[in-house]
Amino acid sequence: MGSDETQQLLLSEPRDHSHVNEKTDLLQRRRTRRGRISDTETNLLQEQNVSLQTPLDSQSIDETQEAELNFKPVFLFLAAYLGTGTLCFFLASYQIQGIKTNGFLDALYFCVVTMTTVGYGDLVPNSTIAKLLACLYVFTGMALGGLILSKAADYVVEKQEVYLVKAICKAEKLGLEEVSKELVTKKSKYKFLLSASTFVVLMIVGTAFLYFVEKLDFVDAFYCVCSTVTTLGYGDKSFSTAIGRTFAVFWILSSTICLAQCFAYLADFYTEDRQRSLAKMVLTRKFSPRDLEAADLDGDKAVSAAEFVLYKLKEMGKINQEDVTAVMELFRKLDYDQSGTLTEADFRNSEV
Repeated sequence: MGSDETQQLLLSEPRDHSHVNEKTDLLQRRRTRRGRISDTETNLLQEQNVSLQTPLDSQSIDETQEAELNFKPVFLFLAAYLGTGTLCFFLASYQIQGIKTNGFLDALYFCVVTMTTVGYGDLVPNSTIAKLLACLYVFTGMALGGLILSKAADYVVEKQEVYLVKAICKAEKLGLEEVSKELVTKKSKYKFLLSASTFVVLMIVGTAFLYFVEKLDFVDAFYCVCSTVTTLGYGDKSFSTAIGRTFAVFWILSSTICLAQCFAYLADFYTEDRQRSLAKMVLTRKFSPRDLEAADLDGDKAVSAAEFVLYKLKEMGKINQEDVTAVMELFRKLDYDQSGTLTEADFRNSEV
């Protein structure tokens, strides 16, 4: 669409009908020039749209590598956090009572159980200093898990999501453009499916470990897994052997975070599904004379394609008037000669 037409339709503030004729003449003068370049603009926009929506191009690969590099400080911080906590609780091990195996391992296990708020109760602080230390550690642990580890889990799921969609599209013999469209339109769905699948695997692994290694019967093993991943931590069933607590350090971290991410993706999927339903309803609803009046943003008794698009986007809730006003203010500042278009002359004059 022409930038002059866009400027007029974006001005959905109180209408000034004294300028309607002037605006209409301006549209007519530029209509011929716009018609000559419309095909070129359309092709260019389509090429840009494909390049922006393709998550598998070289730019996305660079972003993926950058994200991988950014994980180093995350894991270093986690290691420092667990290391500091383990050292503190190891030194205060005589102030912690319960089922003990190895001093260092028990301290690390206690850190993970505290940090994830599982709190089995098989190891508990029994002095004032140990209790205060546990209180401080649990709050910092919740912040770490919520703000950092969840981001790491989100990245892992997104990376696996790309591989999954590529495999599906390869099996169905779809091209790169179809893969990109599938990722964009069903992102939350694939995230939820991957996180749910991972969670099921973790549940099975945890139950099998408790059944074969910790020697619990199947119901107790499954019961312990459920109380752990939901952070209930009743404490009547837990990991009581050295090898079991070594496994628990990694399994508890991954399973509790995976379940939290699974519910987050489910909420996102539900929200996106409602948004798609709303968009479908807006696009299929009959356009009434009342809509015609509301969409006529410049008051010239006619609705252009640009006005119609903007009206529908507002109706779908994708943009609001505050966004439009902010963008329009920026356009006015850049339009130095007040011609209704941006040219090189505007930038040269603004630099003088």
